[in-house]
Amino acid sequence: MLITSFTNTGKFTITSTVFTHNGAIPSKYSCEGTGTNPPLHIGGAPSGTRSFALIVHDPDALVKNGFTHWVMWNIELDGEIPEEFKGAEQGLNSAKEQGFKGMCPPSGTHHYIFKVYALDTKLSLDAASTDKATLESAMKGHILASDELVGTYKKVRNYTTEADK
Repeated sequence: MLITSFTNTGKFTITSTVFTHNGAIPSKYSCEGTGTNPPLHIGGAPSGTRSFALIVHDPDALVKNGFTHWVMWNIELDGEIPEEFKGAEQGLNSAKEQGFKGMCPPSGTHHYIFKVYALDTKLSLDAASTDKATLESAMKGHILASDELVGTYKKVRNYTTEADK
């Protein structure tokens, strides 16, 4: 029997205490702040869930297929992802770095999709080489449920040169 620390409400969700769905993400979590991840909560996992996975993606980025800010799997079932989260397995973002990459759109307002997956297994992947596509492929056939939280971010200040940063 699988025991979790949250109640199965029948609705699998991802939420944050610092922004609402389609709301603005505070600059603290961007390149203008500390660049750390915002706190997240996962709730209502379906029966049979063994782990969670998370992908944070900016489809508005001016690179082919957008910019992935975070790739993570084997997240514990307590459903809590605090700021500066170092747990679980963290793969490569689009900057080819492991872990979370803070938002830093060059111009305009971008949308950041925090998509969480409830999986019926734990995944055995190499964190040093796993990117968004690799994780998505490994999850095929193991997804019990998914949900997404969309946040927006626009730089508070427009930089004109590197020296201004």
